Amino acid sequence: MSSTGPKQAIFARLAEVAQAFGHAHRLELLEHLAQGERSVEELSARANLNFANTSRHLQILRRARLVDTERRGKQVLYRLAGDAEVVELMRALGRVGERNNAEVNRIITDYFHARDALEAVSRKDLMPRLRDGLVMILDVRPEDEFALGHLPGALNVPLGKLEHRLNEFPADREIIAYCRGPYCILSFEAVAALRARGYLARRLEDGYPEWKAAGLPIETAA
Repeated sequence: MSSTGPKQAIFARLAEVAQAFGHAHRLELLEHLAQGERSVEELSARANLNFANTSRHLQILRRARLVDTERRGKQVLYRLAGDAEVVELMRALGRVGERNNAEVNRIITDYFHARDALEAVSRKDLMPRLRDGLVMILDVRPEDEFALGHLPGALNVPLGKLEHRLNEFPADREIIAYCRGPYCILSFEAVAALRARGYLARRLEDGYPEWKAAGLPIETAA
């Protein structure tokens, strides 16, 4: 009689999902897909990987049912399979790593906290302040990611253009910056630059994918 019962069968399938998460390039590809659907070519350019390597990693993610595909003409687009669940799984992985891995903790302290030691704004705290018009929301991701989805009323100023658009920022309201997720350096750099110029600025606790996964309102470009 087979020794494989239903529990062992489930664990075997879950192990496949865990293995799919087990590569830094695949985690980065998932972060990019959490912003919106992308082609292999786009993902290859954003993750700085060659086409063949990107395709191989995406196939592993697809076999684990972490991503789905859709063909549009000659182009195959990838997207997360169940945005909220995959984003939460990535966030849970980050929390465990921050708590239990000394190297992760060192990087968080030496790089991220060195640029911004202030406590980030939580989604719960931001919602009423956003409704009451007490803050300005700054999205520092590239324009095409912003177009796919963003926080309500956010102003899109990619980090590289920040210096030239400072006149658009209010001097009498707090600026809340966000980008791709909790380890995206764009919002850290933006907040540091704004504070150096006298603006009251803080970061959102994570990024657009986590906001969307929490079921909070979003907007897309017309």
